[in-house]
Amino acid sequence: MNNLAKLLQAASFAAKKHRYQKRKGDDAEPYVNHPLEVANLLANVGKVDDYDILIAAVLHDTVEDTETTEEELTELFGATVCGYVLEVTDDKSLDKAERKLKQIKHAPHLSVGAKHVKLADKISNITDVTNNSPAGWSKERRLEYINWGEKVVAGLRGVNSDLERYFDEIVRKAKAKFEESA
Repeated sequence: MNNLAKLLQAASFAAKKHRYQKRKGDDAEPYVNHPLEVANLLANVGKVDDYDILIAAVLHDTVEDTETTEEELTELFGATVCGYVLEVTDDKSLDKAERKLKQIKHAPHLSVGAKHVKLADKISNITDVTNNSPAGWSKERRLEYINWGEKVVAGLRGVNSDLERYFDEIVRKAKAKFEESA
């Protein structure tokens, strides 16, 4: 199977796995839009053309948020893709505060591929928190999320200057938006 076919297979796989999930934002968009956006950010902002990284981006939440197994990903998409996905997968058995702290601590130690996925994921999530936040999220909670995202991204720096500049710009705009409304 060629790389494009494998990427499209991953998109179809992710769409099926996330079919009943919605994003937490007010518009409750289909969840699969998020991993597709992460892959799009990598390809079009970060100029990433490594198919294993792009495929991992499309699949990055499947193990964490669906019944997908490590064995399933390895069999269908290979050990490299599965490895990147597992590196960015949170351990849901931990409480939320511990998971968030672990992301900050582990960010510098991720592989180059996983760092790319994590960085694009933070861009996507901060964009959503800024423009389409989950119901009931105060300005303070959104700023807290953005500040936490900056701490995670600090450990990813040096992996992709285009994505890093884009991240910095969306954070700058988000903070300006929330300071305006203060």
